[in-house]
Amino acid sequence: MIWYTLLIAAVALERVAELIVSNRNWAWSQARGGIEFGKGHYPVMVVLHTGLLAACLLEPILLHRPFIPALGWSMLAVVIATQALRWWCITTLGPQWNTRVIVVPGAARVTGGPYRWIPHPNYVVVVAEGIALPLVHTGWLTAIVFTVLNAMLLRTRLKIENAALASLT
Repeated sequence: MIWYTLLIAAVALERVAELIVSNRNWAWSQARGGIEFGKGHYPVMVVLHTGLLAACLLEPILLHRPFIPALGWSMLAVVIATQALRWWCITTLGPQWNTRVIVVPGAARVTGGPYRWIPHPNYVVVVAEGIALPLVHTGWLTAIVFTVLNAMLLRTRLKIENAALASLT
């Protein structure tokens, strides 16, 4: 459980790094007249993602979930792959990347990197990580609950983001 706790702490630190980049990019966007869409869903997203990390730690402790090597190691590989794809998304979007939905008037839609193949690759990351991270330590209940709640949130988020992206043209 110590190694798993360290993994969750590392993911939490990664989230802090994302927020630092997001805040820097928010300032960049605001300086260029950026318009934020869908502010109302953002606090729900923060609570859901914070809850995921907490539940990842609580479920194995409270429900005595074992570490199953075949499941745990394969899910750890997925978690590592999601981090690589996440940062590929962030670097591809550059200053246009944000945890919020912000459109800079006149900015071109990014179509390079992973966006060449998938319209919303960061959401692929979120879905895969939301399943894999809890399953590293057999947190199947957390994986299911997060996946269902995240699907509802992503439905809203994708509508907002697609409308915002449509405003670019």
